[in-house]
Amino acid sequence: MNVAVFGLGAMGFGIAESILRAGHKVWGVDLDEGTMRRFQDIGGATSDLDPGGLDAAVIVVLNADQTAEVLFGSDGIVPQMKKGAVVLGCATVPPAFASDMAERCDGYQVHYLDAPISGGSAKAATGQLSIMASGTKQALDAAGPVLDAMADTVFELGAAAGAGSAMKAVNQMLAGVHIAAMAEAMTFGMTQGIAPSDFLKVISKCAGTSWMLENRAPHVVDGDYAARSAVNIWPKDLGIVRDIAQSARFEAPITETALAQYQKAVAMGLGREDDAAVAKVYAAQAGLNLPSADS
Repeated sequence: MNVAVFGLGAMGFGIAESILRAGHKVWGVDLDEGTMRRFQDIGGATSDLDPGGLDAAVIVVLNADQTAEVLFGSDGIVPQMKKGAVVLGCATVPPAFASDMAERCDGYQVHYLDAPISGGSAKAATGQLSIMASGTKQALDAAGPVLDAMADTVFELGAAAGAGSAMKAVNQMLAGVHIAAMAEAMTFGMTQGIAPSDFLKVISKCAGTSWMLENRAPHVVDGDYAARSAVNIWPKDLGIVRDIAQSARFEAPITETALAQYQKAVAMGLGREDDAAVAKVYAAQAGLNLPSADS
């Protein structure tokens, strides 16, 4: 297949790499020239992209606005794509937005698969993501070879776009809260004389653990805040969750509290650091010294 991946960030680059490894021709599109060169170095295409020749476009940009710009902006790809091609919308977006994109794509006889992703950059690079997919059978069939290359698990959540994004909102609610809770518990432990390394060793084997704790706590223990998933993601994603909850007249106080901690982290200048850096918010408030990379 001829496939283009729009957005070669931590997740998008791994997705493009996995699709390329599966034997498809893959164009990578990103604003960062260094990232484009890196993709070219592994065999990807970065020039002479013709949307009319694509079988599939995978959209792994930051948000709904960027997704809409790629698809229907001044140089949007959908009006240029051939009939029967498929768009995989992988960004975290409101369900209503995904539904609207599917309707607009259908007007050009292009399929749209609501396909938010989960699993982190490591699983993106190995083609082992989980995908929460919703869309018509035709969209699923058209996207099949790309899904096979990207994902270990594809959850089929119905024939209407939007259901996948609704499930992603639920996942992000939990994931964002779990990271903040990890940071709060670890720094609370420090006030009681518990070293972060001991916290990780013990709690990861106890009932209080979570996948996010086991994945993010080592970053704090190592003093390593190189962004695998940046703090900046969470004000956006938990903001979407909050907005969906408000539209459903649903109170989500734990989500609101976690969102406030990420917003504080951004205000502290930590937005581009790994999201485990939310621990620095708690540490600053309590006057604690977190481990450093040199310790």
